[in-house]
Amino acid sequence: MAGITDGRVVVITGAARGLGRAHALEFAAEGARVLVNDLGVERDGSGGASEPAQEVVAEIRAMGGEAEANAADVADWDQAEAMIAQAVDTWGRLDTLVCNAGFLRDRMLANMSESEWDAIMRVHLKGHFAPARHAVAHWRDRSKAGELVQGRVINTSSGAGLLGSIGQGNYAAAKAGVAALTIQQAAEWGRYGVMVNAIAPDARTRMTAGIMYTEDVPEGWDEKDPANASPLVVWLGSDACDVTGRVFEIAGGALNVCDGWQHGHVVDVGRKFAAAEVGEAVRASIAASPEPAPVYGAS
Repeated sequence: MAGITDGRVVVITGAARGLGRAHALEFAAEGARVLVNDLGVERDGSGGASEPAQEVVAEIRAMGGEAEANAADVADWDQAEAMIAQAVDTWGRLDTLVCNAGFLRDRMLANMSESEWDAIMRVHLKGHFAPARHAVAHWRDRSKAGELVQGRVINTSSGAGLLGSIGQGNYAAAKAGVAALTIQQAAEWGRYGVMVNAIAPDARTRMTAGIMYTEDVPEGWDEKDPANASPLVVWLGSDACDVTGRVFEIAGGALNVCDGWQHGHVVDVGRKFAAAEVGEAVRASIAASPEPAPVYGAS
């Protein structure tokens, strides 16, 4: 099963369904050895089962690939560390980490509970940081030992995190944090041979089916098939990847890089502003700068 990730060891979180499952199968088809992490929870994070991850492992093995299952809670520090250790202990190294695990607790911000906010921040934001923190410790040690490291991290942001999404304030804030975390990781970890990028996929998954998209799968070309995002993720996770610190939208067969916050037009009066003149300066800066994209769902 030779391909662009032949021989690489890949950990994928939330890999039992939807995007994660598609990524796992695509990496395996390209020759990677895959640790399939998943708690098997429902769309809102409730419940849990080991069977979904085991089913993906069985699919990969039936293809002739190598895979193992893992049931770590990615936002638990010790479990995330043990997950990375499992990959290293099983195959002797780690090459790529794909952070994909997550769930939804959607509600308008004015009605959102503390627990709904905290749960989403934990799974999406800490659930990205904790595995990556343990992965980079592995790569840093290898780099300091004189080894040529080609580590790759692929984070999962969202259009909601880049533009906002009505009724998903917790999710949007967490995914915006993931986009910023990606830039930070890339800037800090390049010295160890690690490249970090993120995707903002547009696909029909358990989290979007019946909410953003119909659950019906069309005949022929399905532009919302989550597998459409996986070739980008696999390339970003390969040693062929030569970009870092970027976020890419992927929808169907179309992809584009996304810019984050940029400096807009500067109005400089050369002294302390008077409060009464600030409004004019603000409006001048806005008028000379690009218009922001609209928030999803805004009227």
